Amino acid sequence: MNVTYIHHSGFLIETESCYYLIDYFQGSIPALNPGKPVIVLASHKHHDHYQKSVFNILTDMGMQHIYAVLSRDIPSGARPEDVPCLPVSAGKHYELPQGQELVTFRSTDVGVAFLIRDGQEIFYHAGDLNDWVWSEEPEADNQRMTEKYQKQIDLLAQELDGRTLTAAFVVLDPRQEQDYDRGMLYFLQHISCGCVYPMHYWEQPQIMARFLREYPQYQNRIKLTQPV
Repeated sequence: MNVTYIHHSGFLIETESCYYLIDYFQGSIPALNPGKPVIVLASHKHHDHYQKSVFNILTDMGMQHIYAVLSRDIPSGARPEDVPCLPVSAGKHYELPQGQELVTFRSTDVGVAFLIRDGQEIFYHAGDLNDWVWSEEPEADNQRMTEKYQKQIDLLAQELDGRTLTAAFVVLDPRQEQDYDRGMLYFLQHISCGCVYPMHYWEQPQIMARFLREYPQYQNRIKLTQPV
């Protein structure tokens, strides 16, 4: 499996069967094999996770087999007209175009998170599923947020049933200040994964260096998506 970081929460993942372009909204997409299928996944409707123009970009690149997997909160008018589209909801199992398995989890913000099984490869993209604790919010609200987040990660662990993820794409957001690490830490402590790619850090890649300074035990698992 090959992973290319594009921008923000956007990644290109290539497996033997196809490409997956997840949460793309801007940035350069590398040259692709036009005959290989590409599945565009969008976890929710926020502008920094989905732009309908991605389908025009892929068409202009000459891609011959394009499919869409879009969270149901993305309105019908923002979905492609001439590309097969699978709208998905949280807490469901789906079959993708080449027979891959998709499991969705409920975001703690909007939309879904994705777990994909493609042959021997298993990978997870959080979308905006994160422990969104903020210092200015009431403690009770923050506690409910943490409980909701941990429930979804525990469901992910149950779904994996002892298997190890090939890769995971997980939020590390500096806007949370002292609480920036909460979601990532719980994930690392409860999910077996070979490579964890931080994302959603708003052009502040130094947050990855901070995390590794504070938690050096995860040096071998965290994969930097930009130089820091």
